[in-house]
Amino acid sequence: MKVSKLAENIIGSEIIKLAAEVNEKIKNGETIYNMTIGDFNPKVFPIPTELKQYILEEYEADQTNYPAADGMAELRQAVSGLLKQRGNLDYKADEMLIAGGARPVIYSIFRALVDAGDTVIFAVPSWNNNHYTYLNNAKAVVIEASPATNFMPTAADIAPHIQSASLLALCSPQNPTGTVFTKEGLLEICDLILNENKRRGPDAKPVYLMYDQIYWALTMDGVQHFDPVTLRPEMKQYTVFVDGISKSLAATGVRVGWSMGPKFIIDKMKAILTHVGAWAPKAEQLASAKYLSQLDKYDAFLAIQKQKIAMRLHGFYKGFQTLKAEGHPVDAIAPQAAIYLTIQLALHGKKTASGEVLTTTRDVTRYVLDEAKIAVVPFYAFGASENSNWYRLSVGTCREEDVEKAIVSLRNALQKLS
Repeated sequence: MKVSKLAENIIGSEIIKLAAEVNEKIKNGETIYNMTIGDFNPKVFPIPTELKQYILEEYEADQTNYPAADGMAELRQAVSGLLKQRGNLDYKADEMLIAGGARPVIYSIFRALVDAGDTVIFAVPSWNNNHYTYLNNAKAVVIEASPATNFMPTAADIAPHIQSASLLALCSPQNPTGTVFTKEGLLEICDLILNENKRRGPDAKPVYLMYDQIYWALTMDGVQHFDPVTLRPEMKQYTVFVDGISKSLAATGVRVGWSMGPKFIIDKMKAILTHVGAWAPKAEQLASAKYLSQLDKYDAFLAIQKQKIAMRLHGFYKGFQTLKAEGHPVDAIAPQAAIYLTIQLALHGKKTASGEVLTTTRDVTRYVLDEAKIAVVPFYAFGASENSNWYRLSVGTCREEDVEKAIVSLRNALQKLS
């Protein structure tokens, strides 16, 4: 049977492929330190108790019919307050769209702003920009970021391509790296966009910025999150945000995300999602509205959440620095935000005890999984080159006691290489 060209040529997730291999090992009784998924173990990182109770109450009250197409007014108002009081962003309820998590938001941004054949600029490693560009039949301009800038793209990287672009897709804090834009770095990118749109003039289609800040509440101590609109208020007419509670409240399965941006774009995104039906459930929306209206509870939960995440991220970072000091060819970038640590496993060319040479990144990934029992995601799964020796380590499902155990297991595996 024949299917559409889009369906025939769509690429599956490399992370899901790796996860299937990991799950098979776990199913067979192996102990695996699974650091692959950008999710939370609810037994380790549960959602706020009050939020859970509010959700149950809304279902008891039979709030099970369709929600408003742009989101329940109560939630849009609560998010508006959250953004203003904690994010220094001034967006009214009618400049906001609620959806079933961040993915429908990203999909609708692409559909609203990008035509077939348009150019989309994004850096790698990054999460799924390549797939959304493909789904829109758009042209991808891919920038491979480097460890010199903590894998964050720069204005100098973007500048050669800006004149042909319809959309620039950025994420900070970044998935998969857990790193953030500096104030200066983001300012330079904002000015690049503003200057390009000035050059195009008022009658031309501008270059827009999709700014994914789904992890913005999860910054480490001493690290500040920056957004384009606060830094350059003129960017408000060109910026569409991706945000939600999935990561900040460990609520990935609750499916409440939102976007804010120019009203005429938000209205078009609403129309698109009306036909897709990717709404957040009504009960979850009303419950989230209640919870986000009590910022004292939100702040208290985040304080504990960030402490738990930081303990794990810094524990792994310290462990990798210890291994590096012992002479092993590994490294890590100091954690800045989100639930991710960027690690390096420079094991290409090493020989195992059985005489196998680790020639490719896939060889290294398999060796670390088989011998150290550690599952991490190579950056090529996020669009980086196949021979990159950098990886994402996610701590969302990690128990506190597993940090030291995983480092010991990795050390034992590294000591077997020659």
